[in-house]
Amino acid sequence: MKKYTGPVYATKAIHVSQIKPSSYRQNSFAPLEMKLLHESIKSDGYTLPIVCYYDKSEEHYIIVDGYFRYRVLIEYADIYEREKGFLPVVVIPKPCTARLASTLRHNWTQIGYSEKNIAQILKKVREMKLSDQWLAEQLCMEQAEFEQLRKMTIDLNGN
Repeated sequence: MKKYTGPVYATKAIHVSQIKPSSYRQNSFAPLEMKLLHESIKSDGYTLPIVCYYDKSEEHYIIVDGYFRYRVLIEYADIYEREKGFLPVVVIPKPCTARLASTLRHNWTQIGYSEKNIAQILKKVREMKLSDQWLAEQLCMEQAEFEQLRKMTIDLNGN
């Protein structure tokens, strides 16, 4: 049997011109957090790779996790120059629905989601014609827990 090797063991340097943010990135960062992330990368370098999938049709890497580390490179000239425009990237090969699930899991475990963002996620799931059950499974939630979350977003956002 072939031994499993995780994507992190195949980290590679990819030029930022070949990387795009995901169309369903949901989290946000305060300006102070962005400054702190810049200082961290300036002082310690990139210690975590950007997680992407590769879109063959567009010939670009699409970000699953690491959007703000990506933004530091494109917004801070000192980091861009030092890194010569390259970011450490790991690639996870996934179909579109699994990419959404990967993005949700990465972001949910790191920062959680506000009610507004949960409503946006539910909307995206409906647009992709995926079920609430699918989303609950991706987030490792019992159906009752998921229904409570969904009801909360309906009560707050009216949709």
